[in-house]
Amino acid sequence: MVPTTLNIAALLLDIEGTTTPIDFVYKVLFPFARDHVADFLAVHSSDDDVQDAIKALVSEHDGDVSRGLNPPVLDSRSIDLSLASIVRYFHWLMDQDRKSTPLKSLQGRIWEEGYRIGELHSLVFEDVPAAFASWHTSGKRIYIYSSGSVLAQKLLFANTEAGDLTRFIEGYFDTNIGRKMERQSYERIAAAIGLDPSRVVFVSDVTAELDAAIGADMRAILCIRPGNRPQQNTERYPTAGSLSDLTLDA
Repeated sequence: MVPTTLNIAALLLDIEGTTTPIDFVYKVLFPFARDHVADFLAVHSSDDDVQDAIKALVSEHDGDVSRGLNPPVLDSRSIDLSLASIVRYFHWLMDQDRKSTPLKSLQGRIWEEGYRIGELHSLVFEDVPAAFASWHTSGKRIYIYSSGSVLAQKLLFANTEAGDLTRFIEGYFDTNIGRKMERQSYERIAAAIGLDPSRVVFVSDVTAELDAAIGADMRAILCIRPGNRPQQNTERYPTAGSLSDLTLDA
């Protein structure tokens, strides 16, 4: 059903399955990161932020070992072997669809290279640019919350086939603020943007994320897009087939 009129000040939007087709993420962005991670690390492994991500991956790997998850072995006997084993672990985390902060950080850097050299162009649903422009004109604040890094989010919206949409977006949040299925993450976001949670509506294709947002007293709308995964408890939420279905009155 189309959501009823909402008395809100800001929209908090998921990306995958909400503003951007899932197929673009899984069939374009993820394969690009997988195919280019070895070359990227060979050139950038000494960069400070990449070093930080590698250290965090090593720590995450230690946790996986202690939990008996049998990740690929990390070999630190030489820099070449170490980078090769980091690549194997990177691929393993991707196979698990792990929402790992250092994994997402490295993916963002790899995609940055792809956008810079013109090998990547991002995709949003047709209704997104007009919805963003309309909300911006009416004074609604737009924020993004995704498991992908803030860098990856900015790159995606800056390089769409419809042009640069970042001019409409006031802020970005990733897993550094917390995981998307945890109520506290949405409480932190509301505090960060200085709004009562009830004045924020979170739009996502995942009901478990909407449950967490509702727990923080945000409003929530389930986005129904072609290719989205089936969800449970959908009757709990108003639904929207496109962002143009939302009527937002102050």
